[in-house]
Amino acid sequence: MTKPSAPPQKRVRNPDAMRNRLLDVAAEAFQSLGYHNTSMHDVMRNAKATGGAVYHHFPSKKALGLAVIRERVAKAVEETWIEPVKSARVTREGILAVFDQLIAELDHGKRILGCPLNNLALELSLADPEFQIAIQEVFEQWRIAIAQKLRSDKSRGLLKKFEPEAFATFVVACLSGAMALAKASQNAKAIRACARQLARIM
Repeated sequence: MTKPSAPPQKRVRNPDAMRNRLLDVAAEAFQSLGYHNTSMHDVMRNAKATGGAVYHHFPSKKALGLAVIRERVAKAVEETWIEPVKSARVTREGILAVFDQLIAELDHGKRILGCPLNNLALELSLADPEFQIAIQEVFEQWRIAIAQKLRSDKSRGLLKKFEPEAFATFVVACLSGAMALAKASQNAKAIRACARQLARIM
């Protein structure tokens, strides 16, 4: 006697999981291919989503791009470049730890795609004022976090004669530029050079 077949399982709808998957897929595509070279169809296909699901969460490619900047790129900057500085004993140690971590990853043969924030800044800042504002907000959060740490060091007499705001801008520009050079050459030489110079002056 054959056993009755099990009833088909219902597909569970999870809008939050779908939205997160779309953001993850889009963020990866924008980093590797660029915003302009990534289509909504690419995102839909790679996320294994329907067109209805994609456009329910993101009615336009621009909406998706802004969400990627605010929710994925900003998070990556926070975790990779801001938090190590905040949690360090002094700013110098935090900044050099960020450089060391990047160098270690690149030395293990990781393909260098560049700074995700800087990549989008170069591609989108002049394309649309909303993109420019969103990108600038992330850069500003990064710069402010470093400046706050530098001010804390200064108040404890641990900082050389640097103006915290200006030096924070210098550090952000240094790391962003080093990542751009590393992307162009596909090696960590520029990041090493910048790390050495920062270590000497801080």
